Amino acid sequence: MKIKNRTIITAGTLLFLVLVLALSSSIDDSATSDESPHTVSGYSYLKFHDMRLNPEHPPLVKDLAAFPLLFLKLNFPQSDPAWQQPDGPYWWHQFNLGGKFLYESGNNPDQILFFARFPMILLLVVCGFFIFKFARDFFGEKVAILALFLFSFSPTFLAHGRFVTTDVGAAFGVVLATLYFLKALKNPSKKNIVLAGIALGISQLLKFSLILLVPFFVLLAVIWILVFREWKNPLRVLISSLVLWVLIVWIVYGIQIYNYPPERQLRDTKMNLESFSGGPSSIKETCFSPISIQKIKRCPAEIIVWASNKPIIRPLAHYGLGLLMVFQRASGGHTTYFLGEVTAAGWRNYFPIVYLIKEPLAFHILWILALCYFVLKIREPLWKKPVFRFKNFIKEHFVEFSMVLWLLIYWSTSIKSNLNIGVRHLLPAFPFSIILTAKGIVFWLENTKYKKLAFSLLTILLLWQAISVLKVYPHFLAYANEIVGGPNEVYRYTVDSNLDWGQDLKRLKKWVEENKIEKIYLDYFGGGNPKYYLGQKYESWWGQRDPKELPKGSFLAVSATALQNGRGVPGKGFDLPTGYYLWLNHQKLITKIGYSIFVYKIE
Repeated sequence: MKIKNRTIITAGTLLFLVLVLALSSSIDDSATSDESPHTVSGYSYLKFHDMRLNPEHPPLVKDLAAFPLLFLKLNFPQSDPAWQQPDGPYWWHQFNLGGKFLYESGNNPDQILFFARFPMILLLVVCGFFIFKFARDFFGEKVAILALFLFSFSPTFLAHGRFVTTDVGAAFGVVLATLYFLKALKNPSKKNIVLAGIALGISQLLKFSLILLVPFFVLLAVIWILVFREWKNPLRVLISSLVLWVLIVWIVYGIQIYNYPPERQLRDTKMNLESFSGGPSSIKETCFSPISIQKIKRCPAEIIVWASNKPIIRPLAHYGLGLLMVFQRASGGHTTYFLGEVTAAGWRNYFPIVYLIKEPLAFHILWILALCYFVLKIREPLWKKPVFRFKNFIKEHFVEFSMVLWLLIYWSTSIKSNLNIGVRHLLPAFPFSIILTAKGIVFWLENTKYKKLAFSLLTILLLWQAISVLKVYPHFLAYANEIVGGPNEVYRYTVDSNLDWGQDLKRLKKWVEENKIEKIYLDYFGGGNPKYYLGQKYESWWGQRDPKELPKGSFLAVSATALQNGRGVPGKGFDLPTGYYLWLNHQKLITKIGYSIFVYKIE
């Protein structure tokens, strides 16, 4: 068999495996925290062309998820206050409406989730294909196959590629946009330039954090000009890409907000940005002649508010609203538990640590091996002609340099963010980490004197990674490596979307039925509806209730996120009650449901 055919068959097999693993493992997962608002938002965009819901995420992923739902006979709660929003566009409306749409409108929530998740799983497969394509086009088939293998057995991709969320879409957007931008720089044909612009436009409709691609591409164009001493073509590529980005966003948002009344958009935008950068200035000054630093920071919000009811530019204003809401949320943070503390202020070591424990140990060994081998191949001290050598390195390895630059930009931004709710937020960095690791390992294999030993070691590491990931099936979200003792122990370190996103509610229902439990108290974190699944057996519980209210011999189930938020000590700037679940340390834990729901029998 020819090598090319073998490569295609191997790649196809790996992508099919990803499809099967993601699809089959998602069947018994209940709705996760973000799925109900994303699903109902996407459905409302396509059905009503009205983007009042969830403006803090771009529409494309939600549109893809909602498209199959158009072919189902679904009831939409149009008269519900969460849709009408007479009091304003408060964030909880999308969650309330999502719950009503899924569980209280006569629809089948499991059917909705299945059809909404299926396009997400296809997007996961497409993401894998483009990782393969990127690696093959720039580095050859060996690197491409190894990169695809590492992708296929990434627990983070497998976990989040099954849900109606934007994180895997963001990873896809990075690969897609960078692939075609680099191709356009190397060969600035009309076709490549147009593809680069379209790819950038698509990426900006997937997740707002990918706005970082814009300064990234500007930097790449400037560096190309400095290194290769040509400026016309890179400038043409850059300007064309930026123009097409704005045009594509304008067209897509224009369609999505067609029936969103301009006066309603103005009101919602004002309210959503009311507190942006401290709110409106108390002194008389304008954005054209700002006096204070606060006014300068506030000006983007005021420009967006001004534009939000203008006929031609209001689609771009709605896009700008989403961007500013994301900046606001990232600085404000989100209450979560990490390493024994609870706070919304974030931790600078959060992402390095969750990345260390949530990706396979075998993968960490591989990238360390690749990096060490690269360092050992540097034959002269770094201080000898550093500028000349660095310039030559960029010339000869511009693609590798570009990937490293993106990793530096994205990682540094993530570490500074106060929004610490999961390793999933690092997914835009995953593709290039995988490709660079694959490139380094193949380089090592091709140049080492100890080929048999190297191939044996690689085989062991790849098998280790695959087995460690498959062992946790179907609970990919709960995956943690051997450093922390696996998925059974990860709750001690981190929760939320690293472990518990509400995905195990249906499994709790099954356990309750199998054990003939008549009543169960439940403190649930997630997007499911306990009453829908547990019926009369469900009794609501929350952490700050008096434990004496629980009858002796009763069953209490607590989601890991709620449990650890109630066990941690207050972190920086956190002044809300904590410690209210410490009493459970002295109760009998009788089982864990899918690693994320702890069930106690009260004694």
